[in-house]
Amino acid sequence: MRVTMLPLNFKVMSKVLIVLAIAASMSACSMFGHKKDTIDTMPVEKLYTTAHDSLEHADYAASTKAYQRLIARFPSGDYNEQAQLDLAYSQYKDNQPDDAYSTINRFIKTYPTHKHVDYAYYLRGLINFDRTGGFVERVFQRTQSQSRRDQGYNLQAFDDFSELTRRFPDSAYSADARQRMIYLRNVLAQFEVNVAEFYLRNKAYVASADRAQYVIEHYQQAPQTGDALAILTRSYIGLEQPKLADQTRQVLALNYPDHPYLTDAKWPHSPSILRKMVPFSGHH
Repeated sequence: MRVTMLPLNFKVMSKVLIVLAIAASMSACSMFGHKKDTIDTMPVEKLYTTAHDSLEHADYAASTKAYQRLIARFPSGDYNEQAQLDLAYSQYKDNQPDDAYSTINRFIKTYPTHKHVDYAYYLRGLINFDRTGGFVERVFQRTQSQSRRDQGYNLQAFDDFSELTRRFPDSAYSADARQRMIYLRNVLAQFEVNVAEFYLRNKAYVASADRAQYVIEHYQQAPQTGDALAILTRSYIGLEQPKLADQTRQVLALNYPDHPYLTDAKWPHSPSILRKMVPFSGHH
């Protein structure tokens, strides 16, 4: 019986094919056995980096989701603490002020001595500061209900910045906080003056006097104090209190000698007051 022998090179090729088949099989097992990491499986360092990268690229929805998952999966440690601060900022940038305020408040209460708690107070102030819209909405309030709401946020923001500057006077955020406090003080004073002028225009002299007096007592350094003194003078005239009116006018003249009330009998109803607030309003 004659046996046919296979060529040597065919035997070698067969072994190579078997080895390749085994390798392919092992690779397939590896692919299906080890899925790509997600925010539910990533280690804490990688998860934080993923969240931070999303924040840096302004993908606030993704960063918020990743930070929340990190906080849930790793409830303690440095990454958790930093993630809470970053989460509040991400929510703030994503126009979710209520969520951001809740997150940062929880951080301040949980970590009152944290090395970055000064930033937490600053961020809390920013959240409230930005709730009230832009300059036009602040100066020309659209409705009385919105005015009350906005002033509540302004007052809270002022208190937040005040607490920051009081607790951490040397903080990197304190200088900016002080500037915002000055702005908020003037906004709050202007609101009171607007209300006082409304009462004055409607001949509610007791109410206009009360509002003007409030500005004089609580916002002495605000530029609106001059307007408050003028309104108080007009209110006393309306209340037929000439002696008080004359005394208040003297105080106005001493402290604000260039105030338009002293030379413009129609103040604050004359167009000059609008031109003073909006310099180009009188030009076409």
